Amino acid sequence: MTMTNKELQGLVAKARGGRVVRTGFVDGGSLDRRLLDDPEIGYRLSGGFPDARQMVLTLYPAHIPEVDSGVQVIGLTQQGGIPWDEQDLRVQLGRLDLEEGSLGDIREVRGSFQVAADAKAAAALLALTSLGGQDVSVEEIGETSGKGSRVREVVVPSMRADVVGAKGFGVSRAYFQQGIDGGKVRLNGQPVRAGSEVHEGDSLSAEGLGRIDFRRVLNETRRGNYKVELEVHR
Repeated sequence: MTMTNKELQGLVAKARGGRVVRTGFVDGGSLDRRLLDDPEIGYRLSGGFPDARQMVLTLYPAHIPEVDSGVQVIGLTQQGGIPWDEQDLRVQLGRLDLEEGSLGDIREVRGSFQVAADAKAAAALLALTSLGGQDVSVEEIGETSGKGSRVREVVVPSMRADVVGAKGFGVSRAYFQQGIDGGKVRLNGQPVRAGSEVHEGDSLSAEGLGRIDFRRVLNETRRGNYKVELEVHR
């Protein structure tokens, strides 16, 4: 699902009016994050995976310290039968009585699947003992699947996506460029183009590595480099 700026502005207005509002899973790249830069509100984006494409957006009045993510990652393991691929699983999940936008990204991890779901869909998945005529085992993984996140301060010579991405993830620039060339790197949900730059508030995701949220530029060094603060999710 995508979200228009008009729809997002409506949600921001509700949060400014004192309400906590939450979307279903939407394409993270369709969100104009500049509209979320409002001192009267706070917001939280969560997709269950560090580099999720489908994300739940929660907006709330600024006086509320924090809200939950609204997302749970559920593990599904098929017990016997012809192994499913991701498309097979999506077909089977589509036959369940789940609301539109209640499921996000699906990842295959060592023969099992991890599914991002909202609270209601997560409860339905946890109650499953079979799916599509096949026995399944189900486990609750939690709000996120990955190694966690940490804030890093790094020095970069430019704001190019390949430079910031390589430095933030701690890989070589050539390796990160291979990911860009292969279409595996996205900036705010959209494929990165050669020469793309990142700015404060941007989100840079790379398949297999995770996601970098560009928090702020701390200062410019005497040599013309930039010291930046990144939140790295793996």
